Amino acid sequence: MKKQRITASLEDYLETIFHLVEKHHAARPIDISKEMNVGKSSVTEALRSLAEKKLINYEPYSKVTLTYQGQKVAQEVVLKHKILYDFLHEILGVDKQEAKKNACEIEHVISENVLEKLVDFIEFSKELYGKDQNIAEEFKKFSKKKEG
Repeated sequence: MKKQRITASLEDYLETIFHLVEKHHAARPIDISKEMNVGKSSVTEALRSLAEKKLINYEPYSKVTLTYQGQKVAQEVVLKHKILYDFLHEILGVDKQEAKKNACEIEHVISENVLEKLVDFIEFSKELYGKDQNIAEEFKKFSKKKEG
């Protein structure tokens, strides 16, 4: 089965729905609107599009849940976001807000190959440095010396 492409905006909706469903077992359109800081009509349009793609279960004026396929796509987006956020914040030392913002933007455009290489690098650095040393600390020292 060919993997369907969805827009960055719809990925953001799926990610928000995923987190709301995780927390409340379902997502209400009003909660999606508040969480994403978007209008109700934008939410309705996105929900219709996601339902057409069979990524969510949605009927007007009802709660939203993810389909099996929607759950898989949402988990991929959430995992990309986590890997990117952790790398930016934990390894590179980017502050939390900037790391969150950039992870959200990068997650939509990063290729699977580049993401895999990033994960490989993180695993390699853990293997190289082991548990006693931390590549993030070494990088921070390097970065400060360079600024310095």
